[in-house]
Amino acid sequence: MIRQHVLYLLRGGGAHVDFETAIRNLPATLRGKKPRGASHTPWQILEHLRIAQWDILEFSINPKHVSPAFPAGYWPTTAAPPSATAWARSVRAFRADLEAMCKLVEDPATNLYAPLPHGDGQTILREALLVADHNAYHLGELVLLRRLLGAWTH
Repeated sequence: MIRQHVLYLLRGGGAHVDFETAIRNLPATLRGKKPRGASHTPWQILEHLRIAQWDILEFSINPKHVSPAFPAGYWPTTAAPPSATAWARSVRAFRADLEAMCKLVEDPATNLYAPLPHGDGQTILREALLVADHNAYHLGELVLLRRLLGAWTH
């Protein structure tokens, strides 16, 4: 039962907006815009989500993984996507890594409670909840940016 609850949370269930809703129909012209008073652009939030989720997934499955430098390695260096296809690549990578985390949680062979041998007490359950929590926070932030930019009609 815990697996289903975690999967529901990872996929944006409950009180959280899901990834697809948060990014749907965001005009390309607004992806690099920072509303007055905001700290980030939609592009920066998307890339931060992608990088952090990738890092957590890789840490969960690869004992040799080395995380990016914090905090600089978790944020893009540009306010806007550097090319016409960068946004689409980031979206695809986010989706793929989210699905990989979901498959890891879904797999009955995955012990959700066993400490990761290469960690210092982390478990797959903790890492999956971290992904869900981090994603929920920043997807909410993305919705707020969209509202401030006049691009939220949900």
